[in-house]
Amino acid sequence: KRPIVRKKRKFELGRPPPAPRSEPRGSEPSELWEENKKFRALRLDTGNFAWASEVSPAKTRILDVVYNASNNELVRTKTLVKNCIIQVDSTPFRQWYEAHYGVTAGRKKRNEDKTVEEVKKSNHAQTE
Repeated sequence: KRPIVRKKRKFELGRPPPAPRSEPRGSEPSELWEENKKFRALRLDTGNFAWASEVSPAKTRILDVVYNASNNELVRTKTLVKNCIIQVDSTPFRQWYEAHYGVTAGRKKRNEDKTVEEVKKSNHAQTE
């Protein structure tokens, strides 16, 4: 019998790396020291995102992975990694903008002047 040169390593199993996907929620617990548990995200459909220029964070849905500089395969499989460009649902940000400024965001004005109801606005909103 031949002597063992070195022991087998866990990374030599050849498993695919666990990468979180943009799909409905799912997580897998991993065992930690002293019966603690840590959850690895396998599928994510929501996240906490911020509108940086307006300083308004909101929990919103992840719609799609749009671009990834490292690999197009990650875009096709909708894999979420650090620094990938994603598309999120704008509804909570639009609602915050309308409540804060009193102006509907993202809709073009029409030529017809319709009656506008008086809505409570922020003190920072400019009056016309």
